Amino acid sequence: MTPAPDGSPAPDARLTSFTRDGLVFDVVDAGPLDGDPVVLLHGFPERASSWAAVAPLLHAAGLRTFAPDQRGYSPRARPPRVRDYGVLALADDVAALIGAIGEHTGRPGPVHLVGHDWGSAVGWAVASVHPDLLRSWTAVSVPHLAAFLRAEVTSTQILKSAYFLPFWTPRLVPALARRRGGLVHRALAASGMTPAEVDRFHAEMVEDAALPTALNWYRAMPFGVLSERATTRTRITVPTTLVWSDGDVAIGRAGVDGTARWVAADYRLVVLPGVSHWIPTQAPEALAEAVLDRVSRVSQASPDSHDSRNGGAGAR
Repeated sequence: MTPAPDGSPAPDARLTSFTRDGLVFDVVDAGPLDGDPVVLLHGFPERASSWAAVAPLLHAAGLRTFAPDQRGYSPRARPPRVRDYGVLALADDVAALIGAIGEHTGRPGPVHLVGHDWGSAVGWAVASVHPDLLRSWTAVSVPHLAAFLRAEVTSTQILKSAYFLPFWTPRLVPALARRRGGLVHRALAASGMTPAEVDRFHAEMVEDAALPTALNWYRAMPFGVLSERATTRTRITVPTTLVWSDGDVAIGRAGVDGTARWVAADYRLVVLPGVSHWIPTQAPEALAEAVLDRVSRVSQASPDSHDSRNGGAGAR
């Protein structure tokens, strides 16, 4: 951060990192400096670069984006203990980022939040325990956690989630991932990743040694998603959009359809036909349109719309 002559942050400085509990998280801050802030949370096994095609479309609409490399991904934020990756810890990281954005820009207040895959699971937790920090919430691919867990026992979702199992074996997946064209790379390709996206995974996750700690998100599930009632049984009071693609091999329709009952605010479901799980990189225009629609709806609503209890559900 470049200081102004009086020692305060220069108004044109970008936020490149923030700190929480001794961990330093890298951030990609881009777009118009006076734009409303939008926080973009990546999923697994990707990093902030997964938003590279979406962010410019939001910038063109006047929004400023902040895309962090999250816990386990940022090189200076990789604690070794599995227990440090519970979903509430991950949500509090996002809360710390939002606080840093307010301090950095001199405009403290709620932000628009977007999250894909695991970033979506964290975003639901943020909306559950820190609703005052959010103006709007756009979940991508992953439904409300209570709806997802119910789908695990009432549909074929548990079969779609079977890919979790190898992740709970320490060192197995990182060892297999070292070989280009091996089992891990083929599995990512089978999920819909393009060759360029698989190469990016290898560079950012394998070569940069982020994969072992990123996998702690899965290993910490008993400390987080499965045990934290605050994140799985709370109705969301933030205006919300869920974007899901029917070509997703990891997330079935049951949890998606069950999400509306967990949102006690304006809610929309956007279904993208023929798109794989990797929405931010493979359908950036459609995703940006959904985000901008949600932002616009919030901006046009009355000041008390954040506390709405209309529970309306829309779909397209």
